[in-house]
Amino acid sequence: MSLPDTPAADASTLRVDVVRGTPTDEELAALIAVVTEVYSQEEASATAADRSDRSAWQISARSLRSPLRRDLGWGRFGG
Repeated sequence: MSLPDTPAADASTLRVDVVRGTPTDEELAALIAVVTEVYSQEEASATAADRSDRSAWQISARSLRSPLRRDLGWGRFGG
């Protein structure tokens, strides 16, 4: 069962495709009600931080190379 798409479909339009079985209209309505409620609860509990603790420079800057260790010398690279 498919609900038809309309050319002027808005965000409240829902399309349901049943690929197996023959649910009744009441069963589809119950499914949509449960999924809608769960989605609403998940959306309400999802929070994002208002602002980052890092500055724009820290976010965009690549990590800098650590200073060379002069005490090791070139001898360890002999080969």
